[in-house]
Amino acid sequence: MSAAQNLLKFAWLEVTGLCNEFCDHCYADSSPKGTHGTMTVPDWKNTIDQLSAIGARDVQFIGGEPTLYPHLRELIEHAHGAGLGVEVFSNLTHIREELWETFTECGVKLATSYYSDSAEDHDTVTRLKGSHRRTRANVAKALERGIPLRGGVVAVNPGQRVQEAARDLAALGVEEIGGDRTRAFGRASRGAAPTIADLCGHCAHEKCAIGPTGDVWPCVLGRFLTIGNVRDTSLADIWGGPQMARVTADITAVHGEGAQSCTPPQFLPMCGPCQPCVPSVGHCDPREADTGAEAATIGAPA
Repeated sequence: MSAAQNLLKFAWLEVTGLCNEFCDHCYADSSPKGTHGTMTVPDWKNTIDQLSAIGARDVQFIGGEPTLYPHLRELIEHAHGAGLGVEVFSNLTHIREELWETFTECGVKLATSYYSDSAEDHDTVTRLKGSHRRTRANVAKALERGIPLRGGVVAVNPGQRVQEAARDLAALGVEEIGGDRTRAFGRASRGAAPTIADLCGHCAHEKCAIGPTGDVWPCVLGRFLTIGNVRDTSLADIWGGPQMARVTADITAVHGEGAQSCTPPQFLPMCGPCQPCVPSVGHCDPREADTGAEAATIGAPA
């Protein structure tokens, strides 16, 4: 598929590898020891401008924990000014007042992970005491402020109260709730090398991810498949370029042509069937996913 047929509509912007939590299943292997990488604020602004120029419509700021990145507010304002829709995927434990103001002023959407209705259960996953209390309080605060918020529950530990977590989010007023199993990337791989077979096959389809060092990946999980670096090559040259063609050919060789079953981790806004697509995509055509006991949609109660 050519770049003209596969327009870049969405990008994850991983602005930091620093996180105040240390979840066992973190696909990015982020932690309190993470860094902001080598991308400067001008680098990120230039990247955002390039995304806007080539027709992208939405970005999601991720990490690590993006609210720990000191220039997040500035980048949100820049993306908003460039005409991009903005979502921030945050654990919602560390929201400064000025960020709340920026979320409102720039029409930011939020997404968060929520592991249990039990504080002990949730904090066991995050390895951060008090994280459940702060996340739950900020979910309520976001909704009170009229900020759109999606919630997702990843099944990490045996006996984890995932259904109860989904019901608790619904009781708070969260209308979009997804669920998934742990994926074998980052710390969750337990040291095993990542493979293309572990991906869903939608990688580089209308989307890419850009990391803290400027590396461009076909998705947030496919960070072992670099297709370029925005610090030395323009996005216009990377997208549809020879390295991307090689990577997508490797993915197609494993997954075949066309849509593949897709149960995206972290309830990312591009894919289904566990969440509707973002407005700029407007469609979703994955093959029916295996929704067995370990996977897929948890969903809010009727």
